[in-house]
Amino acid sequence: MDMNTFMDAHDIIEITGMSEAYAYKLIKQLNKELEEKGFITIRGRVSRQYFEERIYGVRKEEQNYASIQG
Repeated sequence: MDMNTFMDAHDIIEITGMSEAYAYKLIKQLNKELEEKGFITIRGRVSRQYFEERIYGVRKEEQNYASIQG
């Protein structure tokens, strides 16, 4: 698995310049959205594809968000 598949708070801080507390809050929110769609998430990390879709509005063809559906 590509190590860039997931982002942590420090990656988000580098990209957005937001505070560490807000970066963690954002990860929690994005992971909650993914869980509601049936995806398994990793605490403290978020799918880079999903982050880019939600923050930048980037939408590729049907994405799998590099997670395992259960």
